[in-house]
Amino acid sequence: MYKTLTAQTLHYFARPQERVLREQLDVPAAWKGSELRQRDDWREPLTDADIGEIERAIEVAHRTGKPMRELTRADFPLPALSKKIARWRDEVGFGRGVQVLRGIPVERWPQSDSELFFWCFGQHFGIPGAQNPQADLLGHVRDTGDSPDEVRHYRTRVNINFHCDAADVVGLLCLHKAKRGGQSRIASSVSVYNELLRRRPDLVDRLYEPFMMDTKGEGGVRYIPVRPCRFDEGRLRTFYHTDYFRSAVGFDGKLLLSSEDRAVLDLYNEIAGSPDLYLDMDFEPGDVQLLSNHTVLHARTDYEDYPEPELKRHLLRLWISLPGGASLASQLRRQRSRASMLATLLGTKLGHGLRRAVH
Repeated sequence: MYKTLTAQTLHYFARPQERVLREQLDVPAAWKGSELRQRDDWREPLTDADIGEIERAIEVAHRTGKPMRELTRADFPLPALSKKIARWRDEVGFGRGVQVLRGIPVERWPQSDSELFFWCFGQHFGIPGAQNPQADLLGHVRDTGDSPDEVRHYRTRVNINFHCDAADVVGLLCLHKAKRGGQSRIASSVSVYNELLRRRPDLVDRLYEPFMMDTKGEGGVRYIPVRPCRFDEGRLRTFYHTDYFRSAVGFDGKLLLSSEDRAVLDLYNEIAGSPDLYLDMDFEPGDVQLLSNHTVLHARTDYEDYPEPELKRHLLRLWISLPGGASLASQLRRQRSRASMLATLLGTKLGHGLRRAVH
C-alpha cells in the first residue's frame, strides 16, 4: 500500500488551523542542537537480534516472488521489532521529531536487499508515498550531474538550505557516504518559531499567509501557494523551503517576493542557522535518519564524491504519511484545509494552463 503524489501532498498540506500562535511553545519538539549534542537518546543502535529478524524477513519477502512495490508489511514479518518501530513512530510523529537508527548491515547486503528492507520498513512505519510525478516510491539521493537550476537539489552535490519535504516523515538510509562533506544539518522549526516570536512578533502573522513555492516544473505548474505555519490543538506544524520560496517567478520572469517576505525568510534562516539551534550529523553506511517534516527543518552541506561510481555518496529516501488521532473539531478543520488546498492546486494548474495558452 502506498499513496500517490497527489494523495500524499494533500494529506501533508491539509494541516488544521485553529489560531495564530502568539506564545512560546514548550513541547518535546522544541529542542536545541546544543542540547541534543549532550545526549544520545535520539540515536539507537540495532541489536544482533534486530538484524537477525530483519534478515529473516528479507528471506520471507523473496519467497513471495512479488515485485518490491507490491510488498506489504505482512510480506515482511517483524513481530519483535514492530514494538520498537511503534516507539520510534511516536517519537518522530508526536515527540521530538528526530530518530536515528544505526547498524543496518548494508555493506554485506546486495543493494537490492537494502532497497527491499527500507521499502518494507516504511510499510511498518506508516504509508510510503510517491516523491515526484514519475511516482518514484524509493528515492535515490545522489549526484546525477544535472544543473541545480534545472532539477531538485537532492540530485546534485550543491549545498541545500533548510527545508521540509511534502510528507509527514522523511526517512534516509545511507548506503555510501561522501568523500568529503554532505553533512546532514537539522533544526527544530518549533524552536525557530519560538525565537522569531521573541525577536520579531510583528513578523509572525506572515508565516500563516501563502508563499509561492517553485515546483521546478513538476506537476505542470511553475509554483504553488503554501502557508508555512499552521497551529491547532497545541501543535505547530511548519512547512519551510527557503530556496524554493525565493526562486519562484511569475510569467513575467519576476520574483514573487515582497520586501516583507524577504525580511521574514532572512530572519528565519538566520535563527535556524544559529549554532545553538542546529545539529550537524555525519551519515555512516547503515544509518537510518527519520525526521518529522512538521517540526524539523533539514539541510545538507555540499560535498565531494569519490571518482569510483560504486563509492559515490548514495542514500535511499522514503516519504511516509502517518495516521493521526485528533478531536472531531480538529478533523473538521483538517477537512476544510484539505478542500481549500485541493481547490488551490486545481485553480493554480488551470491558471497556468490558461497563461500558457495566451502566451
